[in-house]
Amino acid sequence: MIYRFTIISDEVDDFLREIQIDPEATFFDFHEAIVKSVGYTDDQMTSFFLCDDDWEKEKEITLEEMDNNPEMDSWLMKDTTLSEMVEDEKQKMLYVFDYLTERLFFIELSEIITGKDMTGSACTKKIGDAPKQMIDFEEIAVGGNTLELDENFYGDQDFDLEDFDQDGFDMDHDGSATSDFSEDRL
Repeated sequence: MIYRFTIISDEVDDFLREIQIDPEATFFDFHEAIVKSVGYTDDQMTSFFLCDDDWEKEKEITLEEMDNNPEMDSWLMKDTTLSEMVEDEKQKMLYVFDYLTERLFFIELSEIITGKDMTGSACTKKIGDAPKQMIDFEEIAVGGNTLELDENFYGDQDFDLEDFDQDGFDMDHDGSATSDFSEDRL
């Protein structure tokens, strides 16, 4: 059996990697295959997160022991095989490669190939350049890149201050305040 994973980035539109790997390989082996396929150095803290269908994080597989949140289960990459955690096609994962800014790759098990075996891993499709491994904050500061905070920064372009009374409550058309909560009295 062979797992075929598709890896994409939300930073680079034309970036795609496809990696085939033995299901009995460890997450560390998969980590090394990803790093090699994108040309990153192997000296950064990284993690995999198993996700639900909406990309919500469920389980973390870390490069190093990080006992910082006892409420969240975690596993080590070197001790955890892919087949232990990933069993079904379309399983979604995140691979965090830059912890400082939480930059990551989106990974999906696109196919389970039965009737074939392989040892190790192989990058079988390589499209586009990977995003930079680390963001250089000094380069951003020198470059003068600033976050523009205009009137549309918070989203709603149609916001009108007159829609609210002076206390901030939404006003009905008749001028009475509306509220979705009831006041509890002691």
